[in-house]
Amino acid sequence: MSNQCVAMNCGHVVPCPPCIGDNSAMSKNKDAKNTSGSAAKTSAPKTIALNRTARHDYHLEDRYEAGIALQGWEMKSIRAGRMNMGDAYAVVRAGEIYLFGAQITPLLQASSHFVTDDRRTRKLLLHRNEIDKLIGKVERDGYTLIPTAVYWKGNKVKLEIALAKGKQDHDKRQASKDRDWQRDKQQAMRAKNKYA
Repeated sequence: MSNQCVAMNCGHVVPCPPCIGDNSAMSKNKDAKNTSGSAAKTSAPKTIALNRTARHDYHLEDRYEAGIALQGWEMKSIRAGRMNMGDAYAVVRAGEIYLFGAQITPLLQASSHFVTDDRRTRKLLLHRNEIDKLIGKVERDGYTLIPTAVYWKGNKVKLEIALAKGKQDHDKRQASKDRDWQRDKQQAMRAKNKYA
């Protein structure tokens, strides 16, 4: 009976007008059916930059999500899509993890009262137990920390780093053969099932 009431005179059921002070009809999220606008905001993170050569050059194992300590001009440049991670890697220094070699090109409109270094060392923000686990793997087991992707999560920039071991040349050749075989197999299956 919350959205319908009975008229006193004749006993018919009529819809109830909204009560005074009830603004539920004006809310943005009216019901579960109309969530297309909010679903777009909570969808998958938007990728900023990818390290495409990481899968080719390394065996990637565990992946971790880390924040990056950035300056204001770097955030503006990243929003403009001016980040490159081709030669980037992460290193352990004094119990912390730092990102080396990632290039964030400054905008032309950037302020001129400070000097911008596009390849400066940036600190990665992780929980202490994750840092300790990564330090153990890097120092004891001979792993390398390779950044694989940079993406937006909410309004924050996140970096995905992976524990990796370098591939030998024969591993790269085998991976290339496997990839070619999978592609040829898919093409053959599509050609055979084309008229089915």
